[in-house]
Amino acid sequence: MGSFARGLGIGVAVTAALLIGFAFMFRGVLPIILGAPAPSIPQDVVAEATTSTKEARESILKELPFSNKQDFDFAARGFVATLDEPKIKDESGKVVFDLASYDFLKGEAPESANPSLWRQAQLVTKSGLFRVAERIYQVRGFDVSTVSFIQTGKGYIVVDPLTTVEVAKAALALVKKHVGDKPVVAVVYSHSHADHFGGVMGVTTEEAVKAGRVKIIAPEGFMEHSISENVIAGPAMTRRARFQFGTTLPRGVEGEMTSGLGPGISSGAISLIAPTDIISRTGTQMTVDGVTMVFQVTPGTEAPAEMNFHLPQMRALFMAENANATMHNLLPARGALVRNAKDWADYLTQSIRLYGDTSDVMFAAHGIPRFGTGVIKNFLAKHRDAYKYLHDQTVRLMNNGLTGVEIAEQLQLPDVLAHEWYNRGYYGTMSHNSKAVYQRYMGWYDANPSSLNALPPVAAGTHYVEAMGGADAVIGKAGAAAKTGAYRWAAMLLNHVVFADAGNTKAKEMLADVYTQLGYRAEAGTWRNIYLTGAQELRHGVVDAGIQRFSAALVRATPTTMMLDFAAVRFNSERSVGKSLKINLVLSDVNEKHLLTIENGVLIHEEGIVDDKADATATMKRSDLLETLLAGVPLTLKTVTGAVKVSGKSDAYAELIGLIDPVQPNFNVVTP
Repeated sequence: MGSFARGLGIGVAVTAALLIGFAFMFRGVLPIILGAPAPSIPQDVVAEATTSTKEARESILKELPFSNKQDFDFAARGFVATLDEPKIKDESGKVVFDLASYDFLKGEAPESANPSLWRQAQLVTKSGLFRVAERIYQVRGFDVSTVSFIQTGKGYIVVDPLTTVEVAKAALALVKKHVGDKPVVAVVYSHSHADHFGGVMGVTTEEAVKAGRVKIIAPEGFMEHSISENVIAGPAMTRRARFQFGTTLPRGVEGEMTSGLGPGISSGAISLIAPTDIISRTGTQMTVDGVTMVFQVTPGTEAPAEMNFHLPQMRALFMAENANATMHNLLPARGALVRNAKDWADYLTQSIRLYGDTSDVMFAAHGIPRFGTGVIKNFLAKHRDAYKYLHDQTVRLMNNGLTGVEIAEQLQLPDVLAHEWYNRGYYGTMSHNSKAVYQRYMGWYDANPSSLNALPPVAAGTHYVEAMGGADAVIGKAGAAAKTGAYRWAAMLLNHVVFADAGNTKAKEMLADVYTQLGYRAEAGTWRNIYLTGAQELRHGVVDAGIQRFSAALVRATPTTMMLDFAAVRFNSERSVGKSLKINLVLSDVNEKHLLTIENGVLIHEEGIVDDKADATATMKRSDLLETLLAGVPLTLKTVTGAVKVSGKSDAYAELIGLIDPVQPNFNVVTP
């Protein structure tokens, strides 16, 4: 049983049902069911690159400056050592990350990979311990993110301790072995995404933090956003994230080869310890065991709560996830609130003004460091210019009457920006980022009346196929398009056939082939994964991806009100027709009271309210609420033991439970 289950006493299957709802904020990677094997990955027949895909590959090789090897120098600089055993395992012996799994990236790019993405994958998967500067070390390639270690007088400040406990523990052990066996004195969370805090219990403990031996430093809003960002849409984001990260794909030259931002995500246990020190203002200084940090707060950039910091004693600048070795996402394919490209660019301008002239080295939460004041300022300026150009030119074209799709089709960075490797679209792209800018200002509607109430995919597909002369005729047109390399058009045609008739095997197989070629051609790791996952599901159906493990501390940090919000968005209004119900909810172990009201097809909850006229009062521990209301534990198991007590209308709480829909983690995406 995983640490989350131990903390709440929930059985494996029940825990799995509950945890799906929270996987949204862990980049959607769900590789294991507690203690169970990883999902079986279907093995496709290897598809060869077509002539047009090979031609696209050759065009990339001619266009981009592959002779520029500076990034490879930066990636290799300061290498100290790596693990003797490449497989990082959890306590049960299960592999949570295998450094050797990316060994296939050695050598030249194959025809099944965009050579630009291949180059990026080689850089971000170079693993081991690296000396970045005097007293600054990084462990890279152990996870999608990078963990940094700053030597203090007595120990280490750990910056962004990866996604899971096991890889963070392995990284710290490597540092202690080769740099010095010293204690951790502080942990910095640069922002509110779990790949930057989930491994915290691999480098320190709750006891050490409570005793004051270890500080936990984070930006203002960290706890709120680390738990709440997109919780309402968690199940849908989790499902979509499988496509973005290719979590069900085999890793290799025909499959997943990173997300473009970093290696794959580790599959261990996710943890969280609440911050002890909050940074709310740019210019705030803090000295920890002799090391001074000067913070720049950057809310609403890559994360709702985020911060950079400067180390004046070391002339070093940490840029969190605001400056990467790739164009980032303004709107991830998995879903999120649209990020603000203008603010992002403005904060980078501020970073240059504040720290550009006093920095000899720059390191970040993903990717590789950069060395030299001139190099750093040039990088930050051109990276800033890419986001500013993206924002301003999208808005210009929008105000000239172009729609999001039209803007995305024509907007490109000028060569002076596009030919910088760090501005290439390995994770975010100009195409979907420009649509995100349009969406931020204008929403989904493109102002064309035909789009106002368009038909859904099944109905539209049926009409399109009929209008074009039937399925065979459409398949024929798609085949002709594919032969000329017009894969985007072929995909649109075949998608209509599949949604008009999900049983059309020929259409699904052909669409899978088309998606495969689009994946091979994609420069973005995310787009490659999306296309290849689409092909996989067309050929094999939806893979059961399992459930990520969580720590009890993470769930303790999630407010009950947020749990009840999650219940409310799973409330089945159709089954509640004609029902009116009020329940006083008393959580005895945490001294909380909530009033739950069912009326007019909605579930309302109010914290700290007790209604003397309520139909019933349900008293239980918080864990009993999670198990019965959200995780599907039979209520009778709790009432028989007295764990749940209901006074007044005896079946009121059971009636509420019956109105909460289970999460559907495997809904169809590429088929109806």
